[in-house]
Amino acid sequence: MDPIIDRAIRKIPDFPKPGILFYDITGLITSPDAFRHVMDRLRQTYSGQPFDAVAAVESRGFIFAAPFALERQIPLILIRKAGKLPGQTIRQDFELEYGTGTLELQPVDVPQAGKILLMDDLLATGGTLEAAASLLERAGGQVSEIFCVVGLPFLHPEKKLHGRSYTTLIDYDSE
Repeated sequence: MDPIIDRAIRKIPDFPKPGILFYDITGLITSPDAFRHVMDRLRQTYSGQPFDAVAAVESRGFIFAAPFALERQIPLILIRKAGKLPGQTIRQDFELEYGTGTLELQPVDVPQAGKILLMDDLLATGGTLEAAASLLERAGGQVSEIFCVVGLPFLHPEKKLHGRSYTTLIDYDSE
């Protein structure tokens, strides 16, 4: 357990509905020291691993992916909720813990056969990230790794991620 990350993550009971314990990453980004720690861990985790682009899921994934992409001098691919991107997009519907969702991306942003690091803030059931990875691959990219700050392994994301490689910086093993 990473104590710096754990202290910064707020645990909010009964959000967004009764019985759910919400892991709020806001404390990681309101504390410059905690944010720097996460970015240092991210940098160390992928040191020496080449990527052609980093993709991030709206919106909290953008927070971690943007500085990583800038530091690496690689493109940042935005994966957004339906209707948020202009121009030609492709879309993927998926199931959420509390309903359904749709993600879109602009295929022109995806490097053909490029190795992509896919990022988000939290890995729960894996449904959102599997949908994002499918979109990237339909657009011609290769998702070589998935990164999330927080993991909830008790929700068994591996069932939806179908063998995809993923890394989390901190895991919480219970609801």
